Amino acid sequence: MHKPTPTIGAVQTPLAHIAQRWTPSPKILRRAALSAVLMTVLIIVTGGAVRLTGSGLGCDTWPKCTDDSLFATPEQGIHGAIEFGNRMLTYVLSAAVGWAIIAVRATKPRRRGLDRLAWAQFWVVMGNAVIGGITVWAGLNPWTVAGHFLLANVLLTVATVTWVRTGEGDGAPRPRVPRPVRKLSWAIVAVSAVLITLGTTVTGSGKHAGDSSDVPRMPWDWSAAAHVHAIAAWVVCALAVAMWLVLRVVDAPDDIRARARDLLLVVLLQGALGYVQYFTGVPELLVAAHMLGSSLMWIAVLRLALSLRERESTPAPAPASPDPALTTA
Repeated sequence: MHKPTPTIGAVQTPLAHIAQRWTPSPKILRRAALSAVLMTVLIIVTGGAVRLTGSGLGCDTWPKCTDDSLFATPEQGIHGAIEFGNRMLTYVLSAAVGWAIIAVRATKPRRRGLDRLAWAQFWVVMGNAVIGGITVWAGLNPWTVAGHFLLANVLLTVATVTWVRTGEGDGAPRPRVPRPVRKLSWAIVAVSAVLITLGTTVTGSGKHAGDSSDVPRMPWDWSAAAHVHAIAAWVVCALAVAMWLVLRVVDAPDDIRARARDLLLVVLLQGALGYVQYFTGVPELLVAAHMLGSSLMWIAVLRLALSLRERESTPAPAPASPDPALTTA
């Protein structure tokens, strides 16, 4: 009698293996997505702290800290410790993004759109790590510094959208307010993106170059760049006020009006902080607070835009009915 030919079962990926044995609760899923948002904000603020303390070249090269050491050395002093510490936070950020990927993948039924958003965070983190290394190699070239900051905001965008989507279904989006209101919200998103981008021109041409050495700067007057940045801030403020008023006129749901109120408060505080730092000589602590405010403003902008539509859960597919012929047999 012949023995049956041995067969090899399907090989599972680690994520599929975890998903087969664990299903996160909706609360755990949202917390996992939120952890990526919080870590992104932290990495943006600490990245600013590296520049504000003049530690941008505290590590001489990348991916090592020196040509001979992966870690900061005592000879590099406090600047090396600050720069190396910020690099280590990238691993914590990666862990938060990894936790979000695992929680999303283990959700049942599988949400492939949410899957793609979670993985997009991973690729943005990897890409920005490379941009950070190029920034060190380029001696803190202001254009690469600006690109490093803007890509961090791309990560914040994807992380925030992922977080919001974990609380929704996967059905087709349905509007909750009239179309002109939705258009106004996208205008706020667009002008806010311009505002954040203009902020990099102020940073790239102004004080706090990131190191005490002769760091190149953007070729224009930083005061003029700050005035252009302020004009964009006033436009965002005007649009935020308009949105707050319009939502009251159209009797929008309470949660949408709360999002608009939050955005207006953040924009007003951020604007006041910007003027104070400008007229007080751009002190480091106020600049750091302004960077934190920038992240909070962008989150508020995205949450408002996403709250103007809703997605219901898609019904689970019905089990296939048995073949009548087989049933009869």
